[in-house]
Amino acid sequence: MQPPLLLLFLFLPILLPGMWANPEAEPQVLQLLQTSLFANISSAEVSAVALLGDMPIFVLDPANWSIHFHWPWVHQATAEGDAENIKSHSKVFLRNMVRYVHEVAQQAQQDYPFVIQIRSGCVLHPNRTSWGFMDVGADGTDLTAFEVERQRWEPRQPSLLAKLVSKSLTSQKAITGLLEHLLSISCQSYILTLCRYGRAALERQELPVARVFTRTPTPHQLLLVCRVTGFYPRSISVAWLRDGQEVPPGPALNTSTILPNADLTYQLRSVLAVAPHDGHSYACRVRHSSLGTRSLLIPWKNHNAAPTIGIAITVLLLAATASAGGVWWWKHRQVDEATWETREFII
Repeated sequence: MQPPLLLLFLFLPILLPGMWANPEAEPQVLQLLQTSLFANISSAEVSAVALLGDMPIFVLDPANWSIHFHWPWVHQATAEGDAENIKSHSKVFLRNMVRYVHEVAQQAQQDYPFVIQIRSGCVLHPNRTSWGFMDVGADGTDLTAFEVERQRWEPRQPSLLAKLVSKSLTSQKAITGLLEHLLSISCQSYILTLCRYGRAALERQELPVARVFTRTPTPHQLLLVCRVTGFYPRSISVAWLRDGQEVPPGPALNTSTILPNADLTYQLRSVLAVAPHDGHSYACRVRHSSLGTRSLLIPWKNHNAAPTIGIAITVLLLAATASAGGVWWWKHRQVDEATWETREFII
């Protein structure tokens, strides 16, 4: 019984790490995520995507098992070295993998349907050291993992299937040796090739766009919302300032996870709960690599204060008008009385 050659060859391109905005300081990670649905003994639906850092690199078309590259520079980088051989034989590797899984499922008396998930890749550090990984899961739980240095598979659960797969793959010394070579050596070479071809795309910087608005869930609570979107790379810092001082973490502060946009940028929200008319000034501060040493500062304009000031001014104006009217009336009355008294005296 031959184990899935795809686990070695198709995953090789995926074994190569991704790029980050600062390749001199950050490790690079490339990973292939593959999901296979085995509905019955005679069928399998396979889909896969490769990610370089957080950027999609290529996908596997589940209809015909062909590889589609997201960027021209990835296609150019893949044309060099072992990656091109792997791409050209990807369909053969996939057929071997499917056949192997069906054989193991029969031996382990595995019930259909079931799902096999594979995560394979490697990490390359700035000092050129690297380590590879390959993990296999079944129906959402860890099944087995390849230990590169020991060149053996170790079960991740005490099931018969995990033990059978681990023993079967470990016994294939040619397979484990090839895996160790791909994950430890070919990986580094492919990453450097990707860096050379795709540096401009991998190091791109997109400025964040931020705005502040409010929500009022109750009359006694005001939510200040800072929405930041359109930024790349992913790493970002968003904080609220109260009277110029950063608001510490607490139950009043809630920041969402960073979510992807359709244009391969990112977004998030930071919400701060405050009491209406608390008398403080607030601002949302954004720090991102695209801004350099600068920060993006978006103050919250307290529109609720404007009506209060307007009402106060109106009351003062009314009071002044009433006072002036009273003075005028009193003076006019005094004149009328003096005129009447004069008339009586003359009469």
